Amino acid sequence: MNSKYGIDIWSDGNFFIEDGVAKINHDCKPSIISIVKKIRKQGFKGPLLLRFPHITKKQIKTLYTTFNSSIKEYDYKGKFNAVFPLKVNQLPNFVHPLTSAGKKYNYGLEAGSKAELIIAMTYNNLGSPITINGFKDKEMIHLCFIAKSMGHNITIIIEGLNELEMIIEVLNESKLESPNIGLRVRLHSGGSGLWAKSGGINSKFGLTSTEILEAYELMEENDLVDYLTMIHFHIGSAMNSIKPLKKALRESGHIYAELKNLGAINLSSINIGGGLAVEYSAYERTRFYSLSEFANDVVFTLKEIAKQKGVDEPNIFTESGRFISAASTVLITPVLELFSAEYELSHLKFKDKNPPLIQELHDLFKDMTKKTAYEFMHDSIDHMESLLTLFDLGYIDLQDRSNAEILTHQIIKKAISLLQIDDYEELKKFDKNIQEKYLLNFSLFQSLPDYWGINQEFPIMPITHLDKKPTRSASLWDITCDSDGEIPFDMKKPLYLHDVNLNKEDYFLGFFNVGAYQDTLGMKHNLFSHPTEVNVVFKDGEVHLEKILESQKIIDILEDIDYDTDEIKAILNKNLTPKIYTELEKYLNQNSYLKTIWSYYDE
Repeated sequence: MNSKYGIDIWSDGNFFIEDGVAKINHDCKPSIISIVKKIRKQGFKGPLLLRFPHITKKQIKTLYTTFNSSIKEYDYKGKFNAVFPLKVNQLPNFVHPLTSAGKKYNYGLEAGSKAELIIAMTYNNLGSPITINGFKDKEMIHLCFIAKSMGHNITIIIEGLNELEMIIEVLNESKLESPNIGLRVRLHSGGSGLWAKSGGINSKFGLTSTEILEAYELMEENDLVDYLTMIHFHIGSAMNSIKPLKKALRESGHIYAELKNLGAINLSSINIGGGLAVEYSAYERTRFYSLSEFANDVVFTLKEIAKQKGVDEPNIFTESGRFISAASTVLITPVLELFSAEYELSHLKFKDKNPPLIQELHDLFKDMTKKTAYEFMHDSIDHMESLLTLFDLGYIDLQDRSNAEILTHQIIKKAISLLQIDDYEELKKFDKNIQEKYLLNFSLFQSLPDYWGINQEFPIMPITHLDKKPTRSASLWDITCDSDGEIPFDMKKPLYLHDVNLNKEDYFLGFFNVGAYQDTLGMKHNLFSHPTEVNVVFKDGEVHLEKILESQKIIDILEDIDYDTDEIKAILNKNLTPKIYTELEKYLNQNSYLKTIWSYYDE
């Protein structure tokens, strides 16, 4: 990774670096730090989630423009449409701008639960498609019928024959018109990448060939064939290679054609679940195709199969949630502490007579030059190892050990400064000994659950100091009381940050591409709640902060996990003086993140 933190790999032109700060590549092109300052001045503390609705709008436009361009190029007769899977991000500060931006394109929503279906019924633009995936019961299917009666363009995707049987029951009992029906097919073809297991013959969802034929017969028997409009398949979220897609398209295309030739005259669409990958790495490209290549392959393959089988070219649907949402959200975390701060020279306390190795370390520090920097750095590390052995044997005391740690740290720090290392491969030779630990005011489990759960990478970059060379190999610690709350330094994918004095300046890290799944999967480990979130909107060349939703108060978090908050207040009040309880009540009405005073905002 170079000093630009891989921004050319993962940002897709949404962010850029200028004058040492990260900026948003839109409208007036403000710096992220200027937005952070504006929010902090309003009294919000802890981590921030910055949402950028213009990026969501850009992604929707790009998706439709690219597919429609391919359709025009190949003279394809089918149309393109898409839905957003609500499981990727159901939060209102994301969904409301999404449906607003999607209205122009007839962009719809996909729901996989009753609660998500209620969101879709309420906020989806009337006429835009709604698809219903996942396992269903009779109540959920009845909700789909109700949505149809509201005028929604809704399709129930059948995952098993029992769901089709329930549709028939609800149809007979409710006397409401049936929604459209889709069949999720279990393809032999699998996907590629981290989430490939959601596709293929052993996937959790979908009908086998035998079940597809049984479903068709059941629809024939109950006059439902005319409602069969869609074939759906899923080959895995975030495919890193396009090769499996081509195979899956051929397989699903032939299933579509076979059903058309059986008599499914209204079958008109193939819905591609999952698919488009997002670049999460700051070190190398992991997606080996472009959106244009993806669209061209879909259009060309389906056109060829339709021609071969003598059927109409199907409409094309996609459900690419990550592509739409990931880039739209940035997590900002304040750095609270560098754990080397205790190694300042002012903390040295020499004795009248010091152990010889301590004196040698002091001499190395004083006499170091650029020419001797490498040698002296190696010597200091060797001396430190020897002094630790002497401490274990009882030959030096705790003050000697403290002096040794301070001097060794200062020697390494001085050497890096003198050498002005440009080659990070050289710097990596010393990473084991010069790692800095950065304490961040956030919960890894709440804000980056995919890192903790599946070791998913996210681009990390400071939002200031970008005109200065980062020299500290960084391990990141969150504030939870859990040793898993860490992003350790990785020699293969090293993160370098700046050596800052937090008593004199502030330092914030940005975690990018966190808009997919992280909001909805986050957990209240140690009872840290969702960060304060803000929609950053551009109007008439100015930045506006909208829909600021502060992180939950402590008392509200306790209520969420079913504590009787009135009882809590009563017990505390009973055991405290009125004055002290009044002070305590202030804390109950704050969030759990650590409170800090930022020098930036006093200027």
